[in-house]
Amino acid sequence: MTPTPAPAIPASPHDTDAWRLRQDRHDPALRRRDETLFALANGSLGVRGGFEEADGGSDGSFLASVFEQHPIHYHERFPGFARSTDTRLPVADGQRIAVWLGAQRLDIDAAQWLAFERELDLRSGLLHRRVRLKTAQGHGIEIRAERVLPFDSGAAGVDLLAIRYTVASIDYTGPVTLASAIECGHAAAEQGDDPRIGVASAEGLQLLSRQADRRSADVVQATRRSGVRVVCSQAHRLGEGVSFGEAEIGEEHVAQRYLAQLQPGQAATIEKFVVYATDTNPHATDLPAHAAQALHQAVADGFDAIAARQAASLAQFWDGAELFIDGDAAAEQALRFNLFHLLQSAGRDGVNGTAAKGLTGEGYEGHYFWDTEAFMLPVMAYTAPDVARAMLHARFLALEPARKHAREMNHPRGALFPWRTITGGECSAHYPSGSAAYHINAAVAYGLGLYLDATGDLDFLVECGAEILFETARIWPQIGHFNPRRGGAFCIHEVTGPDEYTALVDNNFYTNRMAQQHLLRAVRVWEQLRRERPEQLQALAQRLQLDPHEIDTWRRAGERMFLHYDDALGIYAQDDTFLDKPRWPFPKHEGEHRPLLLDYHPLTLYRHQICKQADVVMALVLAGDGIGADVKRRSYDYYEAVTTHDSTLSASVFGILASEVGHAEQAAKFFGDNLRVDLDDLHGNTDHGVHMAALAGTWLGLASGFAGLRTSDGVLKFAPTLPRQWRGFGFGLRWQGRRLRLRVDRDGVEYTLLDGAALRIEHAGRAIELSAQTPVRVALAQPGSRPGDDGKLAFPRPAQALIFDLDGVLTDTAQTHYRAWKRMADEEGLPFDQHVNEQLKGVDRMNSLEIILRHAGKVLSAEQKLALAERKNGYYVEAIAQVTPKDLFPGVERVLEQARARGLKLGLASASRNAAALLDRLGIADRFDYIADAARIARAKPAPDIFLDVAAALGVAPSLCIGLEDAAAGVVAIKTAGMAAIGIGDAATLARADACLPDIASFDLNAFVSP
Repeated sequence: MTPTPAPAIPASPHDTDAWRLRQDRHDPALRRRDETLFALANGSLGVRGGFEEADGGSDGSFLASVFEQHPIHYHERFPGFARSTDTRLPVADGQRIAVWLGAQRLDIDAAQWLAFERELDLRSGLLHRRVRLKTAQGHGIEIRAERVLPFDSGAAGVDLLAIRYTVASIDYTGPVTLASAIECGHAAAEQGDDPRIGVASAEGLQLLSRQADRRSADVVQATRRSGVRVVCSQAHRLGEGVSFGEAEIGEEHVAQRYLAQLQPGQAATIEKFVVYATDTNPHATDLPAHAAQALHQAVADGFDAIAARQAASLAQFWDGAELFIDGDAAAEQALRFNLFHLLQSAGRDGVNGTAAKGLTGEGYEGHYFWDTEAFMLPVMAYTAPDVARAMLHARFLALEPARKHAREMNHPRGALFPWRTITGGECSAHYPSGSAAYHINAAVAYGLGLYLDATGDLDFLVECGAEILFETARIWPQIGHFNPRRGGAFCIHEVTGPDEYTALVDNNFYTNRMAQQHLLRAVRVWEQLRRERPEQLQALAQRLQLDPHEIDTWRRAGERMFLHYDDALGIYAQDDTFLDKPRWPFPKHEGEHRPLLLDYHPLTLYRHQICKQADVVMALVLAGDGIGADVKRRSYDYYEAVTTHDSTLSASVFGILASEVGHAEQAAKFFGDNLRVDLDDLHGNTDHGVHMAALAGTWLGLASGFAGLRTSDGVLKFAPTLPRQWRGFGFGLRWQGRRLRLRVDRDGVEYTLLDGAALRIEHAGRAIELSAQTPVRVALAQPGSRPGDDGKLAFPRPAQALIFDLDGVLTDTAQTHYRAWKRMADEEGLPFDQHVNEQLKGVDRMNSLEIILRHAGKVLSAEQKLALAERKNGYYVEAIAQVTPKDLFPGVERVLEQARARGLKLGLASASRNAAALLDRLGIADRFDYIADAARIARAKPAPDIFLDVAAALGVAPSLCIGLEDAAAGVVAIKTAGMAAIGIGDAATLARADACLPDIASFDLNAFVSP
């Protein structure tokens, strides 16, 4: 009998219970994705969410501490190149329970699925599954499985998985055998050509010994080179009517078989407990004893007690990290799902790092990156500070390898954390995007600083934090200098920022800005310890051979850090040459999102203005204090247009800054893009594990984006806004030993200090004093607002030029264009109406024709398309021959006269190749200093090319131009060019404009341009 699974459905709730991830259908084609989504972990052990009775396949178990080391082979090997890489290996898989009905083993892929449900309870951490099957032999049975993986297994280096497994008979009569096994022999996944999976292949763990008897079964495994040893043991509690059958020792597995007799309505249940004990000492002999002790305790406790302990642990977490969204249960569920996965995979033992894919799959070979401190750790600092402390302690334990890496990179002192690693050494063979990413040091310092602000943990600072901060700060003076050609500013050379599509540059803005914050934080910590812990500081300084002269160098470098500001565009330049490069000329792939790095040589990427992810924008989010709103807004607009968001790290950062600068719709869009990146497998690689930093980014999008959460000088700051799609939202956080709750609705914001001493926070720039259990209610902040500007760009402002669109701004030829297109379309039998015509606004002739043809589903040759476009143009030219000055919109002549009297230059940026002729017919051609030649503009709006062309011809910096447009694409083009945008028309359609007017007659030059 062939399997008949029901079709797949999105992993989203069917009801309003946003505490559960539920499925009621199963699609074998999505099995790998679902194994990731339903995985359980505790920061040390991760178990993918497969079916106990199924073949293991891509299912499996991972331990954060179990990895193999492999040499990296180069044909040209130079000093400092990474010599080896680490790969996390699957360990013995203890979740397997095969079901035998008589002499036939159950094959669920050959069975008929009568009913299915799977549920992950995010409140308790319990995974439940129920499936009703008709076997290939015609027997009806039901399988019920529950599992939990507790955060606290009772002993360091010991982890526990608990399973309760039941087989119930619907119409089957006969014997049933539950063969509970530990399976070995799993090798690392095939890496293929996708670098997001990894580059190394690895053989599996060695099986050193195995045994099984009535009481327990276990295996001992070891790596071949890295010196890690693992013991995996299992034992059981048996339900009524179940008895031990026999033990089995196979080539790559051990098993214990349990027997029962079933009749319809009867069930057989076992509780299975699997313990892992690990040690990095390959000669460790006490692991079996540790595993046996933990296993004995687990069996004595039983499944319910273990599940209750895990539920209590999670209840304590959710008590401080509660969150809700009023009006969007699916978004609320996704946020909780993301935060749950982040919490369970974050390293909490203080030894192991937190990998980019957590413990849910084999993506990136189990490596961790700067994502850990830049994205994940901040969420933990606000919601689970003990976990954040453990994550930082793991970095502290990696200081010695970081010192070694610094020496490999020719730095005589200090520590340099690697780009990607498991054990602390650099694992990247591609140094331009690996070792050159010195910003990792700054990310660790950022995470450390945020933890210290959030907790005031002076003991950790003395024990670990100051040493991390000082040793990493020492690197900056070694890769930069006080440059006399830049007026003595401190410049940093040959580094790679977060944008991996731009490598080996001078003065990467993100790196310089974050290094500046790092150095100044290190100086403040030195001064703090000199005041509060002078003896400990003296001991540390002696051990590190650190003196006040070096601290003074840090201070001067921080204060004189070069931050490249481009006056022409009014934005921060990503680096010294980024803005000089041409924009990306190649077309985007249609359909599935496919990163450019999979199809283009790195040098091709490096030669263009193209960003993989947030870079300058990232700096403006993490270290934006003191940078003006106008600069942030212009920088956002410019870089958003050249960013592909090929990294899942990007959307949340852009969304946070969009919210800050008042682009509410874009903020909501980016939040949505990031919210279900794994639930809907938006990047096509959730099979390899969840995207931990992206999951963290959704919480940051809520808190730092919509709620405006920032910290500055140890003070919590908020500026909450409410997305129009929601009725309200709220979340809790922990701060300096207190619990704080924020609730936002249409009527305002309510802050409640749930416990602890009084707290001063800031709301929209205003200080608020909170006392325990006394809510304070205030009005919502205005998106992107500053006093008096109602959320828009501050006017009046300095300007030297006005650049106008033509159609819809100066006159109305929309119907003329429509009639010309309509005439041509009717002649060719192409469907065309006003709805399609709306898509042509602001679009040039050939691209307009492409839209019409795409709508009609028709493909033509280049010659045929050119002929149609020329025919339409002929109809249009024939029509505009009747245009006279009377066709100008009211107010146009007044605006042009006022501008000319003010000494402003005037330009026209129209996609029409007939613009000059039309202006002549309107009688205003002589008023303009330059009219764009659309024929030589390579890319149409929303690309900024035509506005930049006009600004260059006028000899005016884009930041000193104001563009006037009636089309959304045109407004995007203006903003991307770094200009202020005034929309003419519908405010909702032109939401990205800095100001919007109903018509050109409403334009008052004095209200928008400084005298």
